[in-house]
Amino acid sequence: MCDCCSSEKDIYLPELATITKAEMMNQTEMFMHLEFDSGKELGHQAGQFVEVSIAGIGEAPISVSSSPQQKGFEMVIRNVGRLTNAIHGLKAGDKLGIRGPYGSGYPVDELKGKDLVFICGGIGLVPQRSLINYVVSNKDEYGKIVILQGTKEYEQRIYTEDLKKWDDIDGVTVLETIDVAHDSWKGNVGVVTTLIPKIEVDLTAAMNLVCGPPIMYKFVLMALQEKKVSHDNIFVNLERRMKCGVGKCGHCQMNDQYVCQTGPVYRYSELASVPEAI
Repeated sequence: MCDCCSSEKDIYLPELATITKAEMMNQTEMFMHLEFDSGKELGHQAGQFVEVSIAGIGEAPISVSSSPQQKGFEMVIRNVGRLTNAIHGLKAGDKLGIRGPYGSGYPVDELKGKDLVFICGGIGLVPQRSLINYVVSNKDEYGKIVILQGTKEYEQRIYTEDLKKWDDIDGVTVLETIDVAHDSWKGNVGVVTTLIPKIEVDLTAAMNLVCGPPIMYKFVLMALQEKKVSHDNIFVNLERRMKCGVGKCGHCQMNDQYVCQTGPVYRYSELASVPEAI
């Protein structure tokens, strides 16, 4: 059959989803819960992303922050441009176009039986939360869980209620820090790597999952190297490199790889030949 007669769905055609909840988490991040108008579930894996659009304005890749086992799906959208500014003007009942899910997710089966250490910086917690909620809901299949969350300033903190909830679960430890001291903050002050010495699990035997701003990767990976953690036991999320989601625009290309297809989740050892990735 020729391409013009193909009945396959247009890969660029979004489906409508209705916003069921929208609320600001801080001055720049908006939390959203959505459900497809068709009634289907997103069917994503933890770590994947979707393309979010408003007709006539544009489209952008956004990480999914909810567990695959949850009804509907959730995202956190930072107001950084024309499209995201328009999205921030929406409310419950309004609609968005959604394509996806795209990319690779975390290997949840391989992680079973292992201690897991999540190292998150800022909104790097957003895609990590998808996996955190999944493993917490299936806690008997995993070892100890440690969640490190670093935020630049007190007012920028996100998912504060989730962090408290996770920390109350047996076998889960949450350590949080902010870069800049604040009168309302009594916890650790410093970058997220200052929390690594406080971890009680064996980092060399654990699976270490890293996501955050580009500058964070360099120092976190150096800290893990000092602890003699194998590159095979480190996973990084390169969600910031996404664009079209289907390997057509080339924006996310690294050598012969398209991050939207082979990533955004990578085992760190897979990136040894791609030094520009981190």
